[in-house]
Amino acid sequence: MEAVRRHQRITATEVRAPQSERLRRRKRWYFALMGACLALILLAWNVVRLWSSTAAVAMSVVAALLPPIAVIIGNWGEDR
Repeated sequence: MEAVRRHQRITATEVRAPQSERLRRRKRWYFALMGACLALILLAWNVVRLWSSTAAVAMSVVAALLPPIAVIIGNWGEDR
């Protein structure tokens, strides 16, 4: 039994990424989503409303849904 264990290969594939790397990734996603939210609002009411107010309202609804999603993604997996 000992001879079998001695020759087994040990890999580090199941090791989690460092916390700083996970935090950096979550921050990137959070700021990307919040930037998209800001861009949608600005485009909707400065550009798109000139052609279609319905499209501007739809863009605003999508923009309103992005901040809660960004917060969920920003805090994902920290309770483990």
